Order: sequence, then structure tokens, then C-alpha cells
Amino acid sequence: MQDIFSGIWVPLVTPFTADGRVDTARLAALARHLAFAGIRGFVVCGTTGEPATLDDQEKAKVLDTVATACPGVPLVMGVGGIAPREVAAHCRRWAEAQELAGFLVAPPAYVRPSQRGLVDFFAEVAATAPKPLVVYDIPYRTGVEMTLPTLRVIAQLPNVAALKDCGGDARKTQALIADGRLAVLAGDDHQIFTTLCQGGRGAIAASAHLHPRAFVALHEAVAAGRWLDARRLHHGLAPMIAAAFAEPSPGPLKGMLARLGQLEPGVRAPMTPAGPDALRQLQAAHQAAADLVQV
Repeated sequence: MQDIFSGIWVPLVTPFTADGRVDTARLAALARHLAFAGIRGFVVCGTTGEPATLDDQEKAKVLDTVATACPGVPLVMGVGGIAPREVAAHCRRWAEAQELAGFLVAPPAYVRPSQRGLVDFFAEVAATAPKPLVVYDIPYRTGVEMTLPTLRVIAQLPNVAALKDCGGDARKTQALIADGRLAVLAGDDHQIFTTLCQGGRGAIAASAHLHPRAFVALHEAVAAGRWLDARRLHHGLAPMIAAAFAEPSPGPLKGMLARLGQLEPGVRAPMTPAGPDALRQLQAAHQAAADLVQV
């Protein structure tokens, strides 16, 4: 079950037209471009895709567009919510709409359940979800920490396969990789190198929208033990990763992709476009990273 959750995955942005509609043509082209670069799979309607601003019809359109554009590329659908029965119902609905590799599910935001409540939440969702769960540990968005003992209990659930690790605790990351029951995927892009070197399976990396071949090459270099190449790629990508998150994501990413002619820069409120200074810094870092991989 874990094998598919490896390599570099991209949590896709959702392009919008100038008048604010989902731009399916640009989305399909972007997905094909990333797949051609060697991206292992896509997260659809993850945080980077602005799912809180999409209605269910738009989410279905996004999912169908990516599945049609990239047949055979594994897809994980982001599913959020507070009541576990409703989250599980959404999982079943999306699985009926398209063939999926799994579901990215975060703890319920805002309500701040206890650790026992977190275990119960994931147990109920996993029990009826038709595909494996990728647990999304991201306390700075959900308001609740998932402790190491809690994650170890959740790892025992039969339909939980992987972890998108944005927990910010290096010791917890190391312990979960050593435990081996979850495929640990770096979720904070600046932690990709560290996670891979410890034995993590890969990353779900928003910044891999830019120079995706370099991120794929980084994963391959670590897997092959080519440490000089891996360090070179890591240090070469680090300034671009930092610039991509200098303002709230996906504003900078969309702005840079717009400068590359791949989509319109628009985001939906309450998100805001990246400012000119942030875009100048990101463009400079993007250009500096251009020669990391020789094609």
C-alpha cells in the first residue's frame, strides 16, 4: 500500500480565468507538463489548490480535468471537514467519480479535539474510506498538534498508508520514519532533503511546480546515494523554495507561473496575489536554479 506514496508529488494549484472561473485548459496543460517532468503523482484540491473557495461542482471539474489530462498518474484527493462521518462520505463520493490512489485528510480544524478525539476521527474515516488515507499533520493550520504516540496509534489503522509531515518536529519525523509503518512524505518543502536522507519516501511539494525536474532529480540522487549531487540540488533549490513561501501560498507560485505563461495569477479571496517585491525575488531565485538539471 505504501509503495505508491513515494517520490515527488505536487499539490496542484487551481488556475482561474480572468473572470474567476476554473481554467480547465490551463490546469490540464500544467498537469501534463509536470507529469512529463517525472512527478510521481498529484494532490488535487489540497491546500495549494484553494479548496475552501471551490464548491463541489468546481472540485469535481478540477478532479476530472487532471484525471483526463494525465491518465495513469496517481491522484490523491484532498478532503476536509470536522464531522468524521461527513469526511468519510466525501471520500466515498470522490472515489465514485474517479479512480484515486487515496485521500489527503487533515485533523478537523478549529475545534481542537483531544488526542483521543484525533484517533477516533481517523479511525472512523479510515473504516469506510474506499482508498487509503494520507494523514496531513499541519498544526499551524488546524490548531491541534498530533503527538508521536497519537500518530503511532493511527499508523496501526489498516487503511492509513502515509503521512504528509508538516508537524515541525524533527524528532517526531525521525521516529516515524524509523517506525516504518507510515510512508513519511515531507510537507514543508524546506525539509525535503532532511526527510529523504533519513529514509522518508518522498515529498508533497508545492514549490515543485517550478523546476520539477530538479526536485525529481533530488529524490533520485538521495535514493541512489549520490550525496554530492543531492546536496547541490538541495542548496540550489533552497532560495527558490524560500521565495515561493515569502507570502501566503499559492500567491507567489501563481504569480511566477503566470510570468512563465502557464496560467493567470488570480487567487480567490481571502487569498491575495503576491506583491511585486516577492515576485521579483522569486523570479530571481527561479532563474538562478535554472541550470540545476541539464536536459
